[in-house]
Parts: sequence; C-alpha cells; structure tokens
Amino acid sequence: MTTGSIAPGGSVLFVDDERSVRLAGQQALELAGFDVTACDGAERALRHLGRDWPGALVTDVRMPQIDGLELMERALALDPELPVILITGHGDVPMAVEAMRRGAYDFLEKPFPSDRLVEVTRRAVEKRRLVLENRRLRDQLAGLPAGETSPIVGRTPGIERLRGAIAAVADTDADVLVLGETGTGKEMVARALHAGSGRRKHPFVALNCGAMPEAIFESELFGHEAGAFTGAGKRRVGRIEHASGGTLFLDEIESMPLSLQVKLLRVIQERVVEPLGSNELIPVDLRVVAATKVDLRKAASEGKFREDLYYRLNVVVVTIPPLRDRRDDIPLLFQHFVLQAAARYNREPRAPSPAQVQRLAAHDWPGNVRELRNAADRFVLGLDDALSAVGGAAPAMAAGRSGLSLAEQVDLFEKSLIESELARCKGSVKAAIEALNIPRKTFYDKLKRYGLSREDFVE
Repeated sequence: MTTGSIAPGGSVLFVDDERSVRLAGQQALELAGFDVTACDGAERALRHLGRDWPGALVTDVRMPQIDGLELMERALALDPELPVILITGHGDVPMAVEAMRRGAYDFLEKPFPSDRLVEVTRRAVEKRRLVLENRRLRDQLAGLPAGETSPIVGRTPGIERLRGAIAAVADTDADVLVLGETGTGKEMVARALHAGSGRRKHPFVALNCGAMPEAIFESELFGHEAGAFTGAGKRRVGRIEHASGGTLFLDEIESMPLSLQVKLLRVIQERVVEPLGSNELIPVDLRVVAATKVDLRKAASEGKFREDLYYRLNVVVVTIPPLRDRRDDIPLLFQHFVLQAAARYNREPRAPSPAQVQRLAAHDWPGNVRELRNAADRFVLGLDDALSAVGGAAPAMAAGRSGLSLAEQVDLFEKSLIESELARCKGSVKAAIEALNIPRKTFYDKLKRYGLSREDFVE
C-alpha cells in the first residue's frame, strides 16, 4: 500500500513464505480497501500481534520453521478472540477443519478466487472490531465500584459534572435530592450514591411513591404492629426500618400523600420511625435519597407538597441532564445498551450503520435513557425498522422538534463518530484516520473544530 492512502476496510496481517502468493494476496486485499502488512514468516508476524491488534491474521499453513498452525496457536495465546484465517492445500482440508475446532476463524483451500479471500477477511475484520468494542465496554463496567451494575456512561460536560457530584457526596451521610425527567436514570444515580458509600454492604431499599396505593402507603413505609388495623395479623417491618444501616430511595416523592409527608419529615430530622399501632419510637440509621421529576418548590407554593419537607430535602441536590442536552453521549450509550441486550438475549452484538447513528443523534428522546435502552433492545433483536422509525420522522423533521439545524445535526454526528473511533483506537490517530477514511489534515482540522484531543482517549 502506498504511503498516505486510506484503508477503510481494516487491518490484515498476511503471512506466506512464497513471494508470489504473498504479493497476490496483499494486492487483492489492498484493492478491497484493507491495510495489509505482509510477512514472509511467523517470527516477523508475531511482532505485530497483541491483545489490542485491530485486525485479522491470514496465514499459510505450510511454512518452514514455524508453520501456520503453530503461528495460530501462538497468536491465540496472545488473544483467544483474534480471528485467524488459514490458507491450505487440498490435502490439508481435514487438518484445517480440526484447526477450526481449536480456534481458527475460517480456512481457504488453494486455489481460491480473490473475491473469496476478500469476503472471508472482511467478515473476520468486522468481528474483530466488535470484539474490541465490546471488550472496551466490559473494561468500563469492570472499573465500577463494587455493587454498581448500571454505570453512568458518557463524556459530555453535564455527565462529568454529575459523576463529580456523586463522587463528592457518595461517601457521606448527607441526604440527597435527585432531580431529573422521566427515564433519565434517577434510581441509577441513587444506587451509585449507595455503592460509593460506607453503607454499600447494607440494604438499598427503593420505593416508588407514585406506584403505591394510598391505602397501604403508611403501612408499607412505616410498618405496623399486630392488630393495628383489620387484617394486620402480625407485626410488619416497614421500608424505613428495613433500610436501617443502608439507603432508603424514595422515587417520585412528589406523589407521597400530604398526610404522610409530616411523618417522613420527622424520620429525616430525628432518625426514628413509629409503626402504626405502636407508641414506641424505633431508631433508624439510614440515608435518604429522594427523587422527583417536578419542581418541588412550585409544588410547595401551590400547596401540593409540604414546604418544610421541601427545604429539608433541598440541601444536597444532584441534577441529571436529559438526553437531548447530551447528544454527544448517544452513540456511546447506545453501544453500551446493545452490549447489555446482546448478553441478555444471547445474541451477537453488532454496530449500527452511520445512517442509524445519525437518526439516533437527531431524535428528541422524550423518554430519555430508558427510551434509548428500549431502542437498543429492539436493534439487538433484529428489529432494524424500529430504528428507522425512531420518533416516527426522518432526521430533518426530528431536528425541527429539537431546534437543531441540518448543519448542526451533521456536526453532531461527525463529532460523535470521531470520538467513537478515537475511543475504539485508544487515541491512535493513524488507526482512526484509516477507519474514518479521511485525509490526515482534514482529521486534525476537525479535532480543532470540535475541541477534541487524542490525549483524552489514550488509555
């Protein structure tokens, strides 16, 4: 391949000791858009391979000193998920089939047409790309605090501020009020606060105030003694008492009946709970995290929420930005949810097309992260039409609703693709340029335009 040319197809290591075969294979793959490194033996090939090598290995089997099978064994020892394609003679087919059982991706029997080599290699390189992307996301999950299963994924300033706020107050006993629209992940933030605190080994008790029938609300929250009311045959420990030692999460707290808000205020102020039918105050050691999607101050001024409870809760406030205000995070979040859904449904994860990514970035997402997660589930299940119809409109129409012009959409999409590739390539400019198929100068111009730096992606 000539210097400065672009390889949109991906990287390939082609190994064959016969010069004519090596040159023919290299030429065929380069014409198809691959970045090919040709080697005349296994020793040289092994210098290029490693756990993060972003391509496929194509190797002849019959070679002096180290043959293709031993090269495959050494390559798979470096990374068991590296795709290895074997080139075999006619009599080697049974051996190649056995090699596939031992981890080879595929094999080509000589003589083979160039388009067959290109087809098999393209599938192998695409699989490698997905493996590395999924590995990166798994590494991100592995870096979470113990017990946290729903990471706060994103790189936008709003999410960085959210992570900073959580880190600042997590390992304290301060009660927290979480503000956010429906579907932004308020319980996820509450769990992150719990996981980052000294209470992580004790219960995390969640109660959705909006889903609790008022008739049983008081008993469910405060508990009751036997005989406290008709049907109360035995003592019941309420959610507050059960959360002692840990964290009590009250979602949609604006839905809590006014009559119970005064009792909750006493719990928060005095850290005691009085079950129904009891005159005994039970001490509780807990942290309260409340969440709401409404303006509690406005609700208090309208008499819909107790003003004293509002001011008691409004001490440490954590705000979650809606998805439409952090559109740059949408591609990464979608990939994260695709990985989760693929594991849940036992499906092979795959990547959305550029057109699908553009449509995702342009949509308003009124249901926020929850809606995006559902879209990822449908995508993994093969319902691609669901992505094509996101929002029930084409991207330009979605832009009209969100206030984004066509030029802004294009910039947003372009920036997200560059960020994704730099993250996937761990800051390697050369690899990102090849993947995006753009000239080097253009790439650097766009980094400057979008305020990006490769150093932010180097691990």
